Amino acid sequence: MNGVPEADGVIRVRVELRPDEDVDVDLHDRLTRGLRGELNELDVESIRAVPGSPAPEGAKSADPVTVGALLVAFSASGGVLTSLVGVLQDWLNRRSARHRIAVTIAGDSIELDRATGAERWELIDAFIRRHSGG
Repeated sequence: MNGVPEADGVIRVRVELRPDEDVDVDLHDRLTRGLRGELNELDVESIRAVPGSPAPEGAKSADPVTVGALLVAFSASGGVLTSLVGVLQDWLNRRSARHRIAVTIAGDSIELDRATGAERWELIDAFIRRHSGG
Protein backbone atom coordinates (compact mmCIF):
# COMPACT_ATOMS: atom_id res chain seq x y z
CA MET A 1 0.00 0.00 0.00
CA ASN A 2 1.59 3.29 -1.02
CA GLY A 3 0.59 6.96 -1.21
CA VAL A 4 0.09 6.91 -4.96
CA PRO A 5 -1.97 4.49 -6.97
CA GLU A 6 -0.41 1.06 -7.23
CA ALA A 7 0.50 -0.40 -10.63
CA ASP A 8 -3.14 -1.40 -11.10
CA GLY A 9 -4.29 2.23 -10.61
CA VAL A 10 -5.92 1.39 -7.28
CA ILE A 11 -5.46 3.13 -3.94
CA ARG A 12 -5.79 0.95 -0.84
CA VAL A 13 -6.80 2.58 2.43
CA ARG A 14 -6.91 0.92 5.84
CA VAL A 15 -9.91 2.09 7.89
CA GLU A 16 -9.89 1.02 11.54
CA LEU A 17 -12.72 1.72 13.93
CA ARG A 18 -11.44 2.46 17.42
CA PRO A 19 -14.57 2.44 19.54
CA ASP A 20 -15.18 4.05 22.87
CA GLU A 21 -13.55 2.15 25.77
CA ASP A 22 -16.92 0.93 27.06
CA VAL A 23 -17.76 -0.94 23.84
CA ASP A 24 -17.69 -4.74 24.08
CA VAL A 25 -16.51 -7.04 21.28
CA ASP A 26 -20.02 -7.76 20.00
CA LEU A 27 -20.92 -4.08 19.69
CA HIS A 28 -17.54 -3.34 18.09
CA ASP A 29 -18.33 -6.03 15.52
CA ARG A 30 -21.79 -4.56 14.82
CA LEU A 31 -20.38 -1.04 14.51
CA THR A 32 -17.67 -2.22 12.10
CA ARG A 33 -20.22 -4.09 9.97
CA GLY A 34 -22.48 -1.03 9.87
CA LEU A 35 -19.59 1.19 8.84
CA ARG A 36 -18.64 -1.31 6.15
CA GLY A 37 -22.20 -1.22 4.82
CA GLU A 38 -22.05 2.55 4.48
CA LEU A 39 -18.66 2.41 2.74
CA ASN A 40 -20.11 -0.12 0.28
CA GLU A 41 -22.36 2.69 -0.99
CA LEU A 42 -19.27 4.46 -2.39
CA ASP A 43 -17.74 3.75 -5.79
CA VAL A 44 -15.15 1.35 -4.37
CA GLU A 45 -13.65 -1.72 -5.99
CA SER A 46 -13.57 -3.78 -2.82
CA ILE A 47 -13.79 -3.75 0.95
CA ARG A 48 -12.30 -6.61 2.90
CA ALA A 49 -11.75 -7.30 6.55
CA VAL A 50 -8.21 -7.21 7.85
CA PRO A 51 -7.40 -9.50 10.76
CA GLY A 52 -7.70 -7.75 14.09
CA SER A 53 -6.49 -8.72 17.50
CA PRO A 54 -8.05 -11.68 19.21
CA ALA A 55 -10.91 -10.91 21.54
CA PRO A 56 -9.89 -10.53 25.18
CA GLU A 57 -10.15 -13.66 27.31
CA GLY A 58 -13.68 -14.10 28.62
CA ALA A 59 -15.20 -11.85 25.96
CA LYS A 60 -18.24 -13.01 24.04
CA SER A 61 -17.19 -14.74 20.87
CA ALA A 62 -16.71 -12.66 17.77
CA ASP A 63 -14.62 -13.37 14.74
CA PRO A 64 -11.41 -11.36 15.25
CA VAL A 65 -11.24 -10.74 11.51
CA THR A 66 -14.49 -8.75 11.57
CA VAL A 67 -13.48 -6.76 14.65
CA GLY A 68 -10.31 -5.49 13.02
CA ALA A 69 -9.81 -3.01 10.27
CA LEU A 70 -11.19 -2.73 6.75
CA LEU A 71 -9.08 -2.46 3.62
CA VAL A 72 -10.89 -0.27 1.09
CA ALA A 73 -9.66 -0.30 -2.52
CA PHE A 74 -10.76 2.22 -5.13
CA SER A 75 -9.64 3.86 -8.35
CA ALA A 76 -7.22 6.74 -7.96
CA SER A 77 -9.44 8.91 -10.15
CA GLY A 78 -12.87 10.15 -9.28
CA GLY A 79 -12.46 11.75 -5.85
CA VAL A 80 -13.38 8.63 -3.89
CA LEU A 81 -10.89 9.43 -1.12
CA THR A 82 -12.68 12.69 -0.36
CA SER A 83 -16.04 10.88 -0.38
CA LEU A 84 -14.69 8.11 1.86
CA VAL A 85 -13.47 10.60 4.47
CA GLY A 86 -16.81 12.40 4.28
CA VAL A 87 -18.71 9.16 4.97
CA LEU A 88 -16.42 8.42 7.93
CA GLN A 89 -16.95 11.91 9.37
CA ASP A 90 -20.71 11.66 8.93
CA TRP A 91 -20.72 8.24 10.60
CA LEU A 92 -18.78 9.59 13.59
CA ASN A 93 -21.01 12.65 13.90
CA ARG A 94 -24.11 10.44 14.17
CA ARG A 95 -22.72 8.56 17.18
CA SER A 96 -23.07 9.67 20.79
CA ALA A 97 -19.99 7.78 22.00
CA ARG A 98 -16.39 8.93 21.58
CA HIS A 99 -15.45 6.55 18.77
CA ARG A 100 -12.46 7.29 16.54
CA ILE A 101 -11.51 6.04 13.10
CA ALA A 102 -7.90 5.70 11.93
CA VAL A 103 -7.36 6.10 8.19
CA THR A 104 -3.99 4.90 6.87
CA ILE A 105 -2.45 5.22 3.43
CA ALA A 106 1.15 4.06 2.93
CA GLY A 107 1.93 4.24 6.64
CA ASP A 108 0.58 7.80 6.86
CA SER A 109 -2.34 7.91 9.29
CA ILE A 110 -4.93 10.36 10.44
CA GLU A 111 -7.28 9.69 13.33
CA LEU A 112 -10.74 11.10 12.91
CA ASP A 113 -12.91 11.94 15.89
CA ARG A 114 -15.59 14.43 16.79
CA ALA A 115 -13.30 17.50 16.76
CA THR A 116 -14.67 20.89 15.84
CA GLY A 117 -15.52 21.27 12.18
CA ALA A 118 -12.75 23.77 11.45
CA GLU A 119 -10.04 21.69 13.14
CA ARG A 120 -11.21 18.49 11.49
CA TRP A 121 -11.44 19.86 7.95
CA GLU A 122 -8.04 21.52 8.14
CA LEU A 123 -6.40 18.18 9.06
CA ILE A 124 -8.47 16.19 6.58
CA ASP A 125 -7.78 18.60 3.73
CA ALA A 126 -4.02 18.32 4.27
CA PHE A 127 -4.24 14.52 4.45
CA ILE A 128 -6.30 14.27 1.26
CA ARG A 129 -3.95 16.62 -0.62
CA ARG A 130 -0.96 14.44 0.34
CA HIS A 131 -2.64 11.35 -1.12
CA SER A 132 -4.55 12.64 -4.10
CA GLY A 133 -1.92 14.75 -5.81
CA GLY A 134 -3.96 17.89 -5.04
